[in-house]
Amino acid sequence: MQAKKRYILVFVSCAFLAYCYFGGYRLKKSDGPHRNLQVVDSVTRARLLEKLPSYKLGDSVQMLQGIDKMNKAANKVNKIKEISLDDGNKERSCRMERCFDFTKCYGEFLVYVYPPEPLNSLGAAPPVSANYQKILSAIRESRYYTSQPERACLFVLAIDTLDRDSLSNDYVRNVPSRLARLTYWNNGRNHLIFNLYSGTWPDYAEDSLGFDPGEAILAKASMSVLHIRPNFDISIPLFHKQFPLRSGSSGLVQTNNFPANKKYLLAFKGKRYVHGIGSETRNSLFHLHNGRDIILVTTCRHGKSWRELQDGRCDEDNREYDKYDYETLLQNSTFCLVPRGRRLGSFRFLEALQAGCIPVLLSNSWVLPFESKIDWKEAVIWADERLLLQVPEVVRSISLERILALRQQTQVLWERYFGSIEKIVFTTFEIIRERLPDYPVRNTFIWNTSPGALLTLPTFADSSRYMPFLLDSMGVEPRHNYTAVIYVQIGSILGPNTALYKLIKTISKSQFVDRILVLWAADRPIPSKKRWPTTYHIPFHIITLSGLTIGKSLRSMKNDASEKFFNGTILTAQAPPHLQDFKHFKDETFDIFDERPSISQRFYPYPEIQTDAVLSLDEDSILNTDELDFAYTVWRDFPDRIVGYPARAHFWDDTKNAWGYTSKWTNYYSIVLTGAAFYHRYYNYLYTNWLSLLLLKTVQQSSNCEDILMNLLVSHVTRKPPIKVTQRKGYKDRETGHSPWNDPDHFIQRQSCLNTFAAVFGYMPLIRSNLRLDPVLYRDPVSNLRKKYRQIELVGS
Repeated sequence: MQAKKRYILVFVSCAFLAYCYFGGYRLKKSDGPHRNLQVVDSVTRARLLEKLPSYKLGDSVQMLQGIDKMNKAANKVNKIKEISLDDGNKERSCRMERCFDFTKCYGEFLVYVYPPEPLNSLGAAPPVSANYQKILSAIRESRYYTSQPERACLFVLAIDTLDRDSLSNDYVRNVPSRLARLTYWNNGRNHLIFNLYSGTWPDYAEDSLGFDPGEAILAKASMSVLHIRPNFDISIPLFHKQFPLRSGSSGLVQTNNFPANKKYLLAFKGKRYVHGIGSETRNSLFHLHNGRDIILVTTCRHGKSWRELQDGRCDEDNREYDKYDYETLLQNSTFCLVPRGRRLGSFRFLEALQAGCIPVLLSNSWVLPFESKIDWKEAVIWADERLLLQVPEVVRSISLERILALRQQTQVLWERYFGSIEKIVFTTFEIIRERLPDYPVRNTFIWNTSPGALLTLPTFADSSRYMPFLLDSMGVEPRHNYTAVIYVQIGSILGPNTALYKLIKTISKSQFVDRILVLWAADRPIPSKKRWPTTYHIPFHIITLSGLTIGKSLRSMKNDASEKFFNGTILTAQAPPHLQDFKHFKDETFDIFDERPSISQRFYPYPEIQTDAVLSLDEDSILNTDELDFAYTVWRDFPDRIVGYPARAHFWDDTKNAWGYTSKWTNYYSIVLTGAAFYHRYYNYLYTNWLSLLLLKTVQQSSNCEDILMNLLVSHVTRKPPIKVTQRKGYKDRETGHSPWNDPDHFIQRQSCLNTFAAVFGYMPLIRSNLRLDPVLYRDPVSNLRKKYRQIELVGS
């Protein structure tokens, strides 16, 4: 009997537990959310409702809603019904395929900037902050810009939207009415809006812009995972008012010492907020400060009424704060704490990146800048605001090898994407561009390794193995042989004793040459076929150059032992891309047209160039076959650099406060002239399709300096100097008396070019080198039969 009672008791208990489990789960599932919604205020409830998923049914977007009237918090909800979403919810769910017109972007990716607004009734121009003016200048001076709205893919406002804090001096009022007057606004479709600050005291609401962006893409700082529209909005970094327009200061890490042996492990110096949003984390930092290897100092001495708001720790914090210099901390710390402020982003983030101080982030839910492309776990350490006391243990556990890799990556990201406003804007454009259906997408490796995505044009080739700076990391070699490109500017009478004739004969004897191209830019007509030397099995092409178009006389010379003849027809090609761009700018910014061929056409990516290696030569170069073969052999080991013979140097002239240019023999060089040099053909494509039109304008107007510009470009891409081979100083035919190189104003003009180029780049890319590569046994007193390049010693210097 007792056993039966026990069994009944167990059965009843199990039944009761089962009822509680399944019945309670059903009650929780059906009533829980509505019960929670009933007890919150109407504003919070509205925000919760906005986060509910939406579905498009027919012509309207509908969602399930569990509340009849949001302003009656006590009413009980009896059922869930479908209602139509308003336009605001539709815009919050924007995606590229829903809120962007791709048809405007087929063929070209151009950006239109609205003209400045008219003067107001008092005759004053609308306010535009210095940073927003820099953004507009970067766009207008770039290849993205067009003044024709019908050609534009993206539209950028002339209205300053950077600072939307209504208490700020840079706050622009009446933005909604100004947007309504824009001709192409169309509820923001295909528009890009830049913003650094949103919301104001006390809550600094992230979505409080003071206007409805509609379907516009937001390039915004301090974005959170709750408010960013994935694959649509773009998170950008917060930068201060003195941030440079173009590449200003480079990364501050000068050496890669291992281990780094920094004085401080973790550091932070900044203001704290006694109360309000963003105050919790910074108010607790004093718990971690030990005054030895962890320096975390704050001050409440900011704002007009800090005395009235100060707490009991303010005086002590201020005394500790004044003991340390901020720049010294940055340079001497392994890790730099980046806590959130009033908003999620902080100036400390970019400052730490530049200094090579590994950022330790304390900003939960922050979407890091360009997070869709940049692999931030290779450059920063994420910490949790709720686990502040664990931060020292986290950073101490990181290995020395990992610290070195993180520090190196901070420099790559700073120099390639964050060093200037121009880079931030262009990176934003490229992220949007890669979302277009017909544009190639660069992989994560390209985005996160030097030289980065901005200098890796995916339209050049369909494989990364054709990029010179990626060959080493991929473990592949450049393709064999080279194409010789001879630029003819003087066009003297061709004969067996002329420099051009001898040069073609010399090249044709090289074991590595694939074909020879002659770019004829001289006023003289092309010599008849019987005057040209025989090139035997080497294909030979002559391309005539003209002002706005390239009249392409493609004459393929097929040669054998007994007969030489022309085979081909005269073709007319379109102008190279940079000249096509100039045509659009003729009535806007530039007026550079003349009937002369542009000297930059020597670097046009001609389809006849099929080899990776390009040998660039002037018509009066004097080189022998051994010199060419040796230089090509050296180039194969350094395919990302310029390798050649004639070297020049740049220097800083304190007396003129400008860059100087010299051809004197010194203990260093920074330029290898392209009158006799090897380089990768990708640089032709980059020169033509990437360089600023301001730079090409300078070359076009001066008919000079194109070789200097190519050196600056390659050094900018690689952050490496060129390579000089053998001792040769002179490489020009001294009998050519009317060469432009003999002009007494030649060096003055080139020095002027150098300073113009540095100003447009925003810094001086050229790097000095003391390296010269000579063949083994060169100039050694041994038998000439033992030497591989025997003819090099026979050439005078």
